[in-house]
Amino acid sequence: MDMNQVTIGARDFDASVAFYRKLGLKLIVLAAGRYARFELPSGSSTLSLHFDEKHQPGGTLLYFEVDDVDARHAELKRAGIEFESEPRDERWNWREARFADPSGNRLCLFHAGADRRFPPWRLDPA
Repeated sequence: MDMNQVTIGARDFDASVAFYRKLGLKLIVLAAGRYARFELPSGSSTLSLHFDEKHQPGGTLLYFEVDDVDARHAELKRAGIEFESEPRDERWNWREARFADPSGNRLCLFHAGADRRFPPWRLDPA
């Protein structure tokens, strides 16, 4: 099984499309003002937006893996992306910087190396 896509709501559809393009995602489907789908720079999963004027972001947090959190954070700040936290090392062995899209969906740039899938506390396969 593989994850095909994640779809999130967008109150300000046009601002959200522009935001994800600024992040470096490639727009592959656009149904004007109501639906957009993006390919990520690597991997096979996609992200889509659907217009929802009443969208209220919940507790979901989308993680975007990058090789160098500090460099990508700096690039995005120069491009006008505002961050809630500067890059920092977390106790779960990941380096992260958190931010949000124009609709308030929570996002995180991260790098975890081998600990991404194989942290020291990973359960042994049964």
